[in-house]
Amino acid sequence: MKFTVAVIIINYNTSSYTIECLQSIKEKTSEALSYQLIVIDNASTIEDYNNLKTYINQSGYNNLTLFRSVINTGFGGGNMLGVQFANAHYYAFVNNDTLLYNDCLQNCLTFMEKQTDAAVCGPQILKNKKEQSNSFEHFLSLGKIFLGSSGLEKLFPGSKPKRKKNYNEPIKVDYVNGSFMFFRAADFDTIGGFDTNIFLFYEENDICYRLKQKKRYTYFLPQASYIHYEGKSQKTTIKKKLELKTSMLYVLHKNKGYGSYLIARYFLLLRYTLTSLVKPKYFPLAIGLFIGLPLFNSLKQDQQISKS
Repeated sequence: MKFTVAVIIINYNTSSYTIECLQSIKEKTSEALSYQLIVIDNASTIEDYNNLKTYINQSGYNNLTLFRSVINTGFGGGNMLGVQFANAHYYAFVNNDTLLYNDCLQNCLTFMEKQTDAAVCGPQILKNKKEQSNSFEHFLSLGKIFLGSSGLEKLFPGSKPKRKKNYNEPIKVDYVNGSFMFFRAADFDTIGGFDTNIFLFYEENDICYRLKQKKRYTYFLPQASYIHYEGKSQKTTIKKKLELKTSMLYVLHKNKGYGSYLIARYFLLLRYTLTSLVKPKYFPLAIGLFIGLPLFNSLKQDQQISKS
């Protein structure tokens, strides 16, 4: 049996959020929608995994697959592992620290079946207190690094819609937030899915850019909405900031060329060298940029196999 939608969720040491996410999907999704749930445990502690497994076993889900990876494969890798278990016309990649506010899956499906040039769409994000948050962004470029997203919106209002504006209708955007991405499976499969060289950050920028090169587009869908607790499986550290810049330079080099990579790298090197004079905690960022933040220094290389 082929499902209409495969919902793929990654758990990493935050089983309580994953459980709430699963409950919200069950509560908000139309019973008429044919969907499967796939949960990838990204090498959490055995205690966290067992907590999740116990809940799933006791709750009687008949459309759920739980798989525990023996190594943390990151965002892209975890989702690509989940795709191995998917048998559906659409993929919904949903962060575990989200709660559906309305029937996002059905709303996204209805839109995608009407909008034939759409490869992916994403709903409106609501923060903890239900105020709106930025749900889409502009592609990584030198312009974005120098001017910021707001600067691009002022200079190019036709192609760079305002992120902080309220919208009543779907709009075409560069890319939607990775916490909820609803893909047409055929498009996702054709371009090979997420780039698993990236451990964390900028995966959604990269995949939506590659889709646009194939004339397959991304849309923001304000009619659908969900609450996002934002980064509950991650703590902000200098290592995470290093990973962010590593992914950024990799994606910039890949999609915009070596020249853009060099200009961005030396601009950021100057910026963080000066910043570290006032805030020494940023000195590792300056050192990392000096050596080029290569992928072999990514957090991906620190992961260990655990079969416990």
